[in-house]
Amino acid sequence: MEFLYGHWAVLESLRARRRKPDQLLIADRIEERGKVAEIIQMAQARRIDVKRVTRRILDDLSNGANHQGTLLRVSPYPYMQLEDVLNLATARGERPFVLLLDLLKDPQNVGALIRVADAVGVHGVIMQDRRSASVTPAVVNASSGAVEHIHVVQVTNLVNTMKDLKKHDIWLVGMEAGPDVPALENANLNMALGLVMGSEGEGMRRLVRETCDLLMSLPMRGHVASLNVATAGAVALYAAFQARGYT
Repeated sequence: MEFLYGHWAVLESLRARRRKPDQLLIADRIEERGKVAEIIQMAQARRIDVKRVTRRILDDLSNGANHQGTLLRVSPYPYMQLEDVLNLATARGERPFVLLLDLLKDPQNVGALIRVADAVGVHGVIMQDRRSASVTPAVVNASSGAVEHIHVVQVTNLVNTMKDLKKHDIWLVGMEAGPDVPALENANLNMALGLVMGSEGEGMRRLVRETCDLLMSLPMRGHVASLNVATAGAVALYAAFQARGYT
């Protein structure tokens, strides 16, 4: 079991119904109104044990995170399989739209990207199971609970998974900074698409880069050489969303 914290993370986990909730902990002096009232009502409707505790207990259980006076004890995150992602696209009658993360380590970046991925209709997010961030309570919180709704797949080897995606006629577009990399606006993103984002500071690994079908960059005219990976990914995801007719 693990503890999700923050109003949105707890609320979206309850809404998604993908995990088994065990107990809801609420700060003893927090008022029962707004999101807190909604969370408590939803928990009571599902007969989840609701307990008032001191903020010190919440601080300890959340490792000092900004829990907003709300914690939900739940079962581990339910990762999906690549087949589930492809089946979801088929069920929606859409061409696959996938986000691949190459060894991103910062929970804030991973959570922010997953939040945008959910917003633009990505069918699944793929990440390697070693040397990268997993779906922890910090990632759930950073995604405002969006990760509770989206399909996340952990794989042993990202390059092999990329090759599997190619077998399904999915084009892999890697985001890369550099003056010699074509601008994103020159790419046709209205296709079965896997958008690949490299890790913070280092970008994509060599084999990941070489496995991509296209490399694209974001045009820039400022003094800073590159954008934060979550910001760059958000721009690229929305460019793909726009190219797909916002569907």
